[in-house]
Amino acid sequence: MKSLYYYLSALVIATFLVVSCKTQNAQKATTDITGKTWKLTELNGKPIELKNPKNNPHFKLNMDGMRYEGHAGCNGFGGTFEIKPEIMRIKFNQGMSTMMACEDLDIENQFTKAVLAADNYSVNGNTLTLNKARMAPLAKFVLQ
Repeated sequence: MKSLYYYLSALVIATFLVVSCKTQNAQKATTDITGKTWKLTELNGKPIELKNPKNNPHFKLNMDGMRYEGHAGCNGFGGTFEIKPEIMRIKFNQGMSTMMACEDLDIENQFTKAVLAADNYSVNGNTLTLNKARMAPLAKFVLQ
């Protein structure tokens, strides 16, 4: 009887540890990308070449209201997003943008298309990659 009690206790403790670790990993995955500013470095596998380096596109994900906001190069943009950190899925919903013209408008257009097309992400250190399905990365960012 003692050994049955011992094995049941061990099973309960092991189950608790597994559930606890999964919860911590899901929370860590979310905090890995939210609340931080991500600066664009590559689009469709190519480094970005800006005519005006001050216009480097960037964005930030805010868990409060599930909103994204940023600067697409010339114009500010923002909207809402959905995230499933346990499976690294993300979806950016069509938002709003200002409509000013500038010299890096082509990069801006590619950037906003990549963000809206993304359905998953990966994080490697200070690098965030937005992807679509299993295709090559749409956009790469570094932590600013």
